[in-house]
Amino acid sequence: MTDRPWLLPQRPTGEAPARSGRDALPAWCPEAVLFDRDGTLVEDVPYNADPALVRPLPGAREALDALRARGVALGVVTNQSGVARGLFGRPGVEAVRRRVEELLGPFAVWAVCPHGPDDGCGCRKPAPGLVVAACARLGVRPGRTAVVGDIGADMAAAGAAGARGVLVPTPVTRRAEIAAAALVAPDLPAAVALLLRPGGGPPSADTGQGGDGRAADGPGRRKECRL
Repeated sequence: MTDRPWLLPQRPTGEAPARSGRDALPAWCPEAVLFDRDGTLVEDVPYNADPALVRPLPGAREALDALRARGVALGVVTNQSGVARGLFGRPGVEAVRRRVEELLGPFAVWAVCPHGPDDGCGCRKPAPGLVVAACARLGVRPGRTAVVGDIGADMAAAGAAGARGVLVPTPVTRRAEIAAAALVAPDLPAAVALLLRPGGGPPSADTGQGGDGRAADGPGRRKECRL
């Protein structure tokens, strides 16, 4: 295994990134939006390599289609340490990717970290490598890119790469992560509406996690970036 991320689907060597009309997007609109996979686009099933277990989260298709309609490039940035742990290999990652795209539509790039927490790679979130690699594949600058995820590691990876981060909390999101996030949205459609609003606008105070707008601390469900 190399210390670099996997970029899916594979592209012929020398093929230039396709911009698909993104030059016409206004300056305040992101040219690309990169999504965490587990807990953001689909239900968080720890170490999942089974396409039958893929369940999109509410509003995911609506949010993605809104971005596609504007000509914004879409990508996925996901830690998959189950590869390093020997639980599954690239075929399992690819199988889940295909199922996600069957349900949610196509993504221009998937940047996957197959390493474990102690491998010292530069791609595992919260490191910026996945975001940087995805931006390079798409031919966009990180400064014109947004990252949407459900925990602080997603926001840290965005910030380290120079991209904008939007946190969509779930029960595994820690209070401190919500407090530290510059932008918080209650769900994916709201996160996309925030990104497509001129100037970005202030995030909603209601994150959908209870009366105080914050998720509860505690073990909750396991999350890949925590492992």
